[in-house]
Amino acid sequence: QLQLVESGGGLVQPGGSLRLSCAASGFTLDYYEIGWFRQAPGKEREGVSCITSSGRSTNTAHSVEGRFTIWRDNAKNTVFLQMEELKAEDTAIYYCAAIAATAQAYCFMSDYEYDYWGQGTQVTVSS
Repeated sequence: QLQLVESGGGLVQPGGSLRLSCAASGFTLDYYEIGWFRQAPGKEREGVSCITSSGRSTNTAHSVEGRFTIWRDNAKNTVFLQMEELKAEDTAIYYCAAIAATAQAYCFMSDYEYDYWGQGTQVTVSS
């Protein structure tokens, strides 16, 4: 059974950092594109960042560009999201999602494109 498990969330002060992990079990991530999404209370889920199966192409939302970095370690079957200079508005539940690799040279930032989802990890930025 395909399963994604997020970890690394927590409470951090504004300006702090966190590293989220998305670990796969039951399948190898090598052939999947991965997206990170977040949903804050009362708001719609939004795409944060994504990475193609090869890792050669990524995409990042304007709201986090320059602060968040996505990369993958296929040997560890894990995708990471490094979050720096965190702000209160980054507070949300963060989810990772997977879709089988496509022929596209880019990855998707829309949640409806993804087939498999983790349970999410809470990130709270507060002093």
